[in-house]
Amino acid sequence: MQAGYGHLTLEKRSQIYALRATKTSRLRLPEYCYPSAITHQLKRNTEDRGYRYKQANVKAVERRLNASRTVAPVRSSTKN
Repeated sequence: MQAGYGHLTLEKRSQIYALRATKTSRLRLPEYCYPSAITHQLKRNTEDRGYRYKQANVKAVERRLNASRTVAPVRSSTKN
């Protein structure tokens, strides 16, 4: 299992796709990634035709590119 947080790679997504095709339980496969990450991936990227790992990867890359880059303004405390 991976240490800490990281984005899923295309390889991990293809493993999730294969596991889904073989109907293997998410809870029995901690060596791939956290079960919650698999659940989140399937909920976020399953569409009419099911989970497709290449499409999921494209969507994830697009989300990262379109993520807000703005920084919230720092509030200055004015004490008189």
